[in-house]
Parts: sequence; structure tokens; C-alpha cells
Amino acid sequence: MPTKRIIFEITGMTCASCVASNERALAKTPGIKKATINFATKKALVEYDDKLLNENDIKKIILVNGYGIGGPHLGKYQLVNKYAQYKNELFGNIKVRLVLSIIFSLPIILGMFFKISSGFLILGIDFVMWIHIVLATVVVFVLGWPFHSMAYAQAKKGEANMDSLISMGTLVAYFFSFWAIFNGQKEYFETAAMIIMFILLGKYLEDISVQKTGEAMRRLMELGAKRAHILVSGEEKEVEISQLKVGDIVVVRPGEKIPLDGYIVEGESAVNESMLTGESLLVDKKVGDYVFGAMLNEDGILKIRVSQTGEGTALAQIIRSVEEAQNSKPPIQKMADKVARIFVPVVLLLALATFLGWFFLAHQAMNAIIFAVAVLVIACPCALGLATPTAIMVGTGRGAKQGILFKSGEGFERIKDISMVIFDKTGTLTKGRPVVKEVLRNLEAKIDESDLLNIAYGLALNSEHPYSKAIIAYALGLNALIDKKEIKEIKEYRGRGLFGLDQSGDSVFLGNAKIMEENNLDSGWIAKMESDPKNQAGALLFVARGEVVLGAFLIEDQVRDEAQTVVATLQKMHFKVGIISGDRMVVVQAVAKDLGISNIIADVLPHEKMEAIRRLQVQGEKVVFVGDGINDAPSLIQADLGIAMGSAMDIAKEVGQIVLLENNLKKVVEAIFISRRTFRAIRQNLFWAFCYNIIAIPLAMFGFLTPAIAAAAMSFSSVSVVLNSLRVSK
Repeated sequence: MPTKRIIFEITGMTCASCVASNERALAKTPGIKKATINFATKKALVEYDDKLLNENDIKKIILVNGYGIGGPHLGKYQLVNKYAQYKNELFGNIKVRLVLSIIFSLPIILGMFFKISSGFLILGIDFVMWIHIVLATVVVFVLGWPFHSMAYAQAKKGEANMDSLISMGTLVAYFFSFWAIFNGQKEYFETAAMIIMFILLGKYLEDISVQKTGEAMRRLMELGAKRAHILVSGEEKEVEISQLKVGDIVVVRPGEKIPLDGYIVEGESAVNESMLTGESLLVDKKVGDYVFGAMLNEDGILKIRVSQTGEGTALAQIIRSVEEAQNSKPPIQKMADKVARIFVPVVLLLALATFLGWFFLAHQAMNAIIFAVAVLVIACPCALGLATPTAIMVGTGRGAKQGILFKSGEGFERIKDISMVIFDKTGTLTKGRPVVKEVLRNLEAKIDESDLLNIAYGLALNSEHPYSKAIIAYALGLNALIDKKEIKEIKEYRGRGLFGLDQSGDSVFLGNAKIMEENNLDSGWIAKMESDPKNQAGALLFVARGEVVLGAFLIEDQVRDEAQTVVATLQKMHFKVGIISGDRMVVVQAVAKDLGISNIIADVLPHEKMEAIRRLQVQGEKVVFVGDGINDAPSLIQADLGIAMGSAMDIAKEVGQIVLLENNLKKVVEAIFISRRTFRAIRQNLFWAFCYNIIAIPLAMFGFLTPAIAAAAMSFSSVSVVLNSLRVSK
């Protein structure tokens, strides 16, 4: 089924039950493949069949369900939910409502401690009490109106959420107080007002805390340049970024941000890519190099041809990936969702049981009402709804800041059972760029190293093969030995090597043993070199002139500088570490020996890599696979957790659950550390959210908590969950 994805904001959600209600409404709609909603960000991620639905159809489902849509209005669809629009416009500022609730509640609260009477009675009730009634009415019905209106909207659907509990609790306390003052009983207007006040205080603190959890995401969004200098008919013109299109030439001066992704067509500079990769070192850029939007040009003036705009830029894709990860849910959240789905109805039954118990068994009508209200208020499932998404927000944000892209929340949970980290070799543990490790001379040929190097250099200049480039780089590093004598009539024999004629007309060769054998060149020295164990970890390129083999270059792929430290760190973390590679066993063994790795799988094809990982899983191992090539894609999918390196082919990045934006193996350790810490925070949050309700509800039922204290405790529980999530960022 062809699918598209959409992310949009939902307004009016107040707890995990709201999330569950909207997810159910979306999930039962034909054409919607998957729908997840993040309570912390108030955003929905929906995958749908664009042949059956469009974006407005999906948003209309939310509106009909009793909630609002953030962002642009939807014309006639917006009218479906007048409540959401009304609430957004009149009650969107939680800070104003909180301040007003404190101002209006304070006189009522003071009345609990200082009994003041005017002696002036209206309908048999003191004038001061009437003032309290008016103030309580404003707090409960004006400042608390969003709770009641949402509760009514839920009731019409036969559902209930946090607003239902708050609304019922405050209304019961309010109307009971009215009955009480006319019947000579103790009234509880202060309780109704304090519930609203403490709930608003909790919501305000919660909003502040949640904003901090999304700080990294907001920084990502703010990275991009806002304006650019474009060349039009040879003249510079300043325009908005939105006006740029593919093919435009932009001028970027030192200290300016690169507007969009593109290729350098003129100039050289050092570019700070730390905002994208987490790497603090500047990266040298020249004509032909690709640069990313939002990166800082530190040095020279660059002219860049724009190749990507809008959603196609690297920064936009990263932001979208982070958003999608924040909206995804790890399996542990499914348990919380199931609980949230039945939580509010269960609480309503418990509140009813509390009322009936105190009324009929204890014969205390007043306490029956007060303690039932306390049960309603204490049980609001805000903490349950915030437990997972806030931790994931902080974890993905911290990862993005450090150049680690978590593509789903599932990866955070998978890390808990990991027992083994398997690395691909070429391009992952190694740099993927062959280098000359040693120059071997055939002493019988009586030739010095400079002559050997000049022949090899002259031939290698005419080839794009990585081994040829390694020889050129080595020769340039020894510039004093090169006289750059011209070699003519050069021919390249694919998979074997190069042939040419030197200035004396002698034939010269650079290549493997096969080209030497084909040209009847001496094989005695060649066989000796190939059989030497110290040469078997690399590739030998032989050099010959005339009928004599002059020497050889031992070429190896360099192990990354940080690889040894990373492997040692993983082993200290009690992970088994292994290498899997398509290279020869002797080559893989040499790398493994340098790094202290004993688990080796070599001489395997891409599909055999995947089978090897599957065999390890059958043996009980939970495997992280780290790779970088298109041939690693099956293994990244098969592994319990796939990590794609920054240099990875697009397909490898697509299938890996974690993408490292920088080619640095230390990021593997950082990714595992962030994953562990994030999942630990999720478990702690869910534990405390459940424990809070398990402990607090019985206390309220048995009369140990007043409604006002219950409201304060409920608000504190939500804030504490968010604050615990923020610890992940440190």
C-alpha cells in the first residue's frame, strides 16, 4: 500500500487518555496504516494511503473527536470543533489563567484561617461568604471552563479523560458547598478553587519543563540561515531563503551560514560542520565539494550552486527524522497505553466506591463527598502520559546535538538486552582508504627506492584505482624522491594493473602477481613475498621494468585512530565485540589482532553476513551491527539494533535505527550510552507514575488526603517525571 507521512499538532489534549482516544479514532479509519501521538509534543505522526485520504481528511478525524488542530486553520473543517477554536483563542495562555486563579483563590483560602464576617446578611448568608461564592464561581466556571467543556465533549462520546476527573471533582465540591451553606454545614468553596489553581500551577510548570525537553529540537530548527546573497546577472541580491531554487548560485562570506545544500563552484574555505556532525574540527572545502545548509563558513568566500531546497536539505531531513523519532513509541509504552485506556473509567468506579463506603458504612455524608473528590483529583494520569515521550524527546535531542540521529523510540528499548556489538570492517573499523604501509625492494634488482617510486608514481597517475591513489599520496608525501619522469603508452588492465614505456623505451609494470605472471616476469621473489605472513594482511602491488621485478608496495586499509579505544570501552561495558567482513580471513585477523577482538567472521557475502548475525541471535545473542555500505543493509535490518556510519550509503542509513552523522566510532559508544540512559529514564518515569497512583489512590479513598492536597500532589507528579527526563541531557 503506497503510504505518505504527516506530522501535525493536536490541541486540547490533557492526559494519556486523550492520546489513546485520538489514536483509536485514527487507527479505525480505513486508509490509515499507523498513527502515534506524542503527549509531550502534542504532535501526531500518521502514515496513510494517499489514494484514500488527504491531510485534511486526517485532521478532520481529530476535530470530530473533540480536539483541535494547531497551525493553519482548515476552513470549513475548523468549524467542526468550535470548542477547540474557542479554547485556543480564549484560554491558550496558561500563565494568565494561573495568575488570575491565584488572585481569586487567595481570599477564599485566607478565609479558611481567618474567619471574617461583615454582619450584613443576604438570604441569610453573610456578605463575605457571597464574595467567596463569586470568586469561587469565577475560578471554577471561567478559569476552569476548558476542563468542563472538554469533559462534556468526552461525555458525549461516552468517554472520559483527565478533564472529566477535574471537572467532576470541582463541580461536586462547588455544588455541595452551595447546599452546605443553606443547610448549616461546612462548605468547601476553597477546595473547588484550590483544585483549579493547583492543576493550573502544575500545567504551567509542566509546560516550562516540557519546553526544556524540546530545546535541542528548537535549536535544530533555528540553525538554518534566514536570508541569502544570490547572484543574478553577475550582481548580488539579498533574498529570503524560501525564494531560492535548485541551480541558483549563492555567495557566502566568512562568518555567514551556508543557506542550502549544494556544490562549491568557486572558492576555498574551512567550514564548521559541528552543528550537523558534532565534530568540532573545521573541514576544508574546495571547488566540487558538497556543503550542507546551516553550516558556518569560517574562512574564504564561497560560491555555491544550490542542489536541494526545502524538505530535501540535510538539515530538514534530520529535523523530520528527529520529529518522527520523538513521535514513535517503544514497546514499553504499549503497556502504559493499555493502562491509560481503562484508567479513567476505573478511577470513576473507585471514586463511586469511596463515596458509597463512607456514606453507607461510615455514615459520614460530608466525608463521602470530600474523599470521593480527592480520589478523582489525585488520579489524573498526566504523569503516565508524559513518562515516555519526554524521555524520548530529551534523548533524541541530545543525540542530534552530538551528531547521532535516533530514527525511532524503539531503539532506546532494544539497547537494554544487547549483548554483542558486531562491526563491519572496511569503512567502519577501517578508514576505507588504502595506504602504503611498506615499500619492499628486490635486493637482487639493485635499485634504489627513488627509482622504484618514480616508476610506480608515473604509472599510478593514469589510474583512478584506490591502490593507485594510495601510491600517489605516498609519493607526494616523499616529494624529494620524485622526479616525475614521463611514462608513455600507458594501458590499464582491469583487475590486474598498469603497463607503460619509460623514457628508455623499456616496458614497465605496476600491478598484482597476475599481470606479472602473464608477462613471464620472475615469480620467485613474488612467491616469496606473497608467502611471507607479515604481507598477507594487505595487498601487494609489484613494480617491474623490462624482465626484472624491482619491488613491491604493501598496501593496507588503515584502522581508524579511535577504533582501539572504542573496542576497549565496549568490552569494559561487558559487551562482546566482533568483526564481520567479506575480506580474506588473514586480513580480518590482522585488524582483529590490533584491536583485541577475538570474534571474527570473514570471507562472507552480504547475504551471508545477515545469516551469520541470525545464527548469533539463535545462540541467544542480542546484536548491535555497525556498518556503512550498501552491502550492510541486510545485516542492519537483521540485527537487533542497526547503527549506520555517517559515510553510509543512503540505503544503509534508511534501514539503520541509528545514524551517526560523523565518521567517528566514538559515536557508537555515545549512542549506546544515550540509549541506555534514555530507556532507564523511561522505566523510572513509568515506575513512579504507576507507584504514585497505586499509593495515592488508596490514601485518598481512606481519607488521608484532602482534595486540595491531592491536586498539588498530582501536579507535582507530572513535573517530577519531566524533571527526571531532563537528566538524560546531562
